[in-house]
Amino acid sequence: MQKRPETGLKSHMDKTGEKTVRSSEKHVKLIEKLCEFINENSQDKLTLSRLSKESGLSLFHLQRTFKRVTGITPKKYIEAVRLGRIRRSLRGGTSIRKSIYNAGYNTTGWLYFRPNEKLGMSPANYKMGGEGFEIRFAIRNCPLGRLLVAATERGICSVDIADSDKELVSSLQREFPRAELVREEDPNDTISLAVGKILDYLTKGKDLANSNLPLDLRSTAFQMRVWEELGKIPYGEVRSYSEIASRVGLPKATRAVANACAANPVPLVIPCHRVIRKNGDLGGYGLGVERKKILLQKEGANVSISDRRVKARKRAVS
Repeated sequence: MQKRPETGLKSHMDKTGEKTVRSSEKHVKLIEKLCEFINENSQDKLTLSRLSKESGLSLFHLQRTFKRVTGITPKKYIEAVRLGRIRRSLRGGTSIRKSIYNAGYNTTGWLYFRPNEKLGMSPANYKMGGEGFEIRFAIRNCPLGRLLVAATERGICSVDIADSDKELVSSLQREFPRAELVREEDPNDTISLAVGKILDYLTKGKDLANSNLPLDLRSTAFQMRVWEELGKIPYGEVRSYSEIASRVGLPKATRAVANACAANPVPLVIPCHRVIRKNGDLGGYGLGVERKKILLQKEGANVSISDRRVKARKRAVS
């Protein structure tokens, strides 16, 4: 049996390249189905052997194909899905032990090992809405309204813009209802640096791509992959949700990409405003669609695609 090429080069038996393309598309669909299977059965014992049987791939090809398509190993994907279940369960008031067991683990040790990398804080602190954590924040005027930047001792955990301070503080309290929120009128270190760089972006057009701001983000592996792709979108350019889905190896996961953009806790720093719908419509935005339009216009991005297409359709009808 001929081994399928790992690159875009044609094999001796693949004169047109069509075989390689069909094989690649087949593997993408296969892994997408396997991801759906994991999502639906994450509470069960999901061994590589079981996934191999479900997918019809050998253990070796399962590992290699899964990582090539998704960018992560099956184990990492399972952990990400289970972590999402644990987060929702903890925020719903379920006990730590029960949340972990319901997610598919038979021991609590996994979550307590380096918990900051999984939840951003200990399971108990996360369940209690950040209880025992100090989150410092500052609010400043900016061209789009009032700007809030919040940080833990590890880095920036929230960036928000609203019309009033009350809206900003209320939103931060909903995310961390039991954390100690400390407003700083004269911030220094991380918050001061972040505020300065964000204001430079909003007022002077300085790109935040190389800001190197320390971040403290709670995310699934999939969300992090999407956010990494967003960070690669050049200043003044846009990408569609479907393009981002393809770049992370799951071309049909457009809705999941949109949800990852919506879950972005640090907009502007991670430029989710540069992602629009395939038809040219702006789509949604956590800071408001009107602010999204203003940001893209300030960057010089083409945001009139949708208007032109609507006019073209009207001309065609008439």
